[in-house]
Amino acid sequence: MLYDSQAISMRTSETIQLKIFLFPLIAVLLFIPHYAFSQTFEASTDNQVYTEGQPLFVYGKAAPEEDVIVRLFAPDDTVAKFDQISTGDDGSFNELFWTWPESSTDFPFGTYTLEVISSDDPGVSQKFDLKFTSTSELKEVPVERRLTTSVFAPETAAVSQPLRVFVQTTSDGLLIGGDPDILLETSHVHLPSGRVASLSGQFETLHQGLYFVDYVPDQQGTYVFHVVTFSQGSISHGSSATNVLASDIGGISEQIIELNSVLNQTSTELDTLESEIEGFGSTLGGASEKIESSVDSISASVGNIEEASSQLNSLFFPIVASIGIIVALQIAILARSRQ
Repeated sequence: MLYDSQAISMRTSETIQLKIFLFPLIAVLLFIPHYAFSQTFEASTDNQVYTEGQPLFVYGKAAPEEDVIVRLFAPDDTVAKFDQISTGDDGSFNELFWTWPESSTDFPFGTYTLEVISSDDPGVSQKFDLKFTSTSELKEVPVERRLTTSVFAPETAAVSQPLRVFVQTTSDGLLIGGDPDILLETSHVHLPSGRVASLSGQFETLHQGLYFVDYVPDQQGTYVFHVVTFSQGSISHGSSATNVLASDIGGISEQIIELNSVLNQTSTELDTLESEIEGFGSTLGGASEKIESSVDSISASVGNIEEASSQLNSLFFPIVASIGIIVALQIAILARSRQ
């Protein structure tokens, strides 16, 4: 029984020693093929600059009988072409990937990225920047990525009122997408006080290549929004300024609208008063004409009265004279009779 216990103990110890020896050996054996394969994976293209109708050949070396993944990215980071290339028994591959089409909105001139990926080891890949251009002088065309950042901010805003700033990012004229927290990570705003406030993590995606941020200013002055775009090793800057006022532009606009309505009402009342004055003027004109005719009539009547008075005077004076003569005669007769 003691012998069996010792034998079991010896076998257990040998097993443990064997595992300790085999584990490093297995790790080395697993690492060697991967390392060896990583060293043998190669990919290339037949050119760096292409024009319309020109073929694009991809060649290289990978593991035997492996399906190599080839992807072509447009300037806006979308996949323009995808294919798999099978390697031969010796691991080599050489294939016409595609022929460049005529330039269009789907395939504009610009810088494209070709990526060759190992299907056996996805961590192994190679990338190439290719220029698609209209010129046939291929050697004079530099392979570069034209990254553009456009910033749109309101000209005026009010303190403590949110304002929205829009950003457009393009590469070779095409909108480029991505996480704005990474794409616009170093963007910031210059405050009127001279300080700089970061906008990192505040942008939201409106559409691929279109982003916006809502910002609330807390002081009067000029705010300069400086947006920095970083994509595939290229960097671009864009900026826009906003003048922040103390009053709310919306409130001022409402007051202007209200004042305009009051002015319109006043103008309407003035028009009504003008029409009434015009009617009163015509009434005064009629009354004036009637007064003038009445004055003319009265003048004529006065003339008639004067004429009648002169006629009456011509009749009345002889009568009075006759009466006077008669009275004088009677007085004379009375005087003689008394004598």
